[in-house]
Amino acid sequence: MRISKFIILVLSIVVLLVVNLLLGTVRIPVAEVCRILCGANDNEIWTNIVISSRLPQALTAIVAGAGLAVSGLQMQTVFHNPLAGPSVLGISNGSALGVAFVVLLSGQLGGVALSRLGYLGEAAMSIAAIVGALAVLSLILWISQKVKGNVTLLIIGVMIGYLANAIIGVLKFLSPEEDVKAFVVWGLGSFSRVSGDEMVLFIVLMCILLPLACLLVKDMNLMLLGDRYAANLGLNIRRSRMLVIISSGVLVAIVTAYCGPIMFIGLAVPHLSRAIFRTSDHRILMPATALCGAALALLCNFIARMPGFEGALPVNSVTALVGAPVIASVLFRRRQSAE
Repeated sequence: MRISKFIILVLSIVVLLVVNLLLGTVRIPVAEVCRILCGANDNEIWTNIVISSRLPQALTAIVAGAGLAVSGLQMQTVFHNPLAGPSVLGISNGSALGVAFVVLLSGQLGGVALSRLGYLGEAAMSIAAIVGALAVLSLILWISQKVKGNVTLLIIGVMIGYLANAIIGVLKFLSPEEDVKAFVVWGLGSFSRVSGDEMVLFIVLMCILLPLACLLVKDMNLMLLGDRYAANLGLNIRRSRMLVIISSGVLVAIVTAYCGPIMFIGLAVPHLSRAIFRTSDHRILMPATALCGAALALLCNFIARMPGFEGALPVNSVTALVGAPVIASVLFRRRQSAE
């Protein structure tokens, strides 16, 4: 039964990938898309649309969705909190703070707005996002060595997020309108920022990080039993908690650096996976969550640039609009079945 569900998830990803390549503001026939992917199409406009725009967006959505979903599952497991997500420790806020320093201060200190620097500006924003996220992650890891309780660490992470948002608010107030607009656009999230060599590097990084996250499946299963039982079974609680936080934090840092802060997927998809597979075993949940995250991200990416829309809608708006009703219905049905 579970094998059939995995097969359906894989097929849904394939179907959504094809739909993302076919449909948009310009409709391209299936045969022409196949010819383009095989390098046999002479229509430069269609080739540019598929190869330079739609395919990178779809592949980015797949790996970003999988990474955020797995990160959310790790956070919910380590903190035993169904409302925990990739941003719960302020790591996403750290990325935003790094980008804010670069974007909002560039015009004041350098005299040239970063948004006018094209590719160089995009590279600077990506580097700043990674540095900001890893800085907060390092702080969280240091704090995790000082405190014992997960709840205390969770509260400290939330406070770090509020502090980062407060600093960002001050920078916005002091910055010119053009820089503020560039930062706000980055904060809306998008799968279209990654292309060419950046896309290849992003996919390679995620293909390395996701299998490494799967190595923590045994520790995460033991964490479900509670700290006392897990410790009695030989689990080093602090070490395992630190490894899970590192894995989740690095996944969030890389995705945020390339795509901006993508909300909701990391929070919602683990619940959806548990409802579909009806298990808490991370040996099943980990791949299931990755596949569900990839499928949902592809669906949101398609809706964001559906035919009839000029340009593309913000991905964060679409993820909330698509996912919130689905997850609410899943949780409602689960409560009804429990009663």
